[in-house]
Amino acid sequence: MPRPFAEISFTPNVEAAQERYGSRTQMSRFQSSGEDSFIGLNETETSFIEARDGFYQATVSETGWPYVQFRGGPVGFLKVLDEKTIGYADFRGNRQYLSVGNMNGNDRVSMILMDYANRRRLKLWARAEIRHAEDAPDMLERLQLPDYRARVERAVVLTVEATDWNCPQHITPRFTEADIDKAVAPLRDRLSYLETRLAELGG
Repeated sequence: MPRPFAEISFTPNVEAAQERYGSRTQMSRFQSSGEDSFIGLNETETSFIEARDGFYQATVSETGWPYVQFRGGPVGFLKVLDEKTIGYADFRGNRQYLSVGNMNGNDRVSMILMDYANRRRLKLWARAEIRHAEDAPDMLERLQLPDYRARVERAVVLTVEATDWNCPQHITPRFTEADIDKAVAPLRDRLSYLETRLAELGG
């Protein structure tokens, strides 16, 4: 039975490339080693998704051109709504509406969620639905972040059809300001203590 993401992404052209470059036999075994449908997000995937402060999202226009966009916000702005559904409040940006327009014409979306510090990468395939305040006020309320000062224009609700943890090879570790603050906090505390002790000793 095929793995869901392979069923989606291993098109005839992809399989032909695998054949040419010598990985088709391996990929065929991989493809048949999983379930034949997406069961749902597990605990590890759910925790990973809700800990992100951004992700890369790919859509395709009616002319066939792909568009990749980075979506960012506070940690937790991408929410797991149930085992097969995630969503986020779509904040106002540059008002080009490329992703929104593409999703209105083709609901297929691919996403990459990165954890650079720990060299982890989760890929998602989903179908997107745009929901507006006048049609789905409860959903917008559920996805809004009261403490984040950004205008929410709509909700994007994604029905996940497949996931895949990608190989960490070639992911260069990168660290956010928050990561660095957390790492050096013990050093700051130790330095503060030593400075206090030195002052007490008249140094």
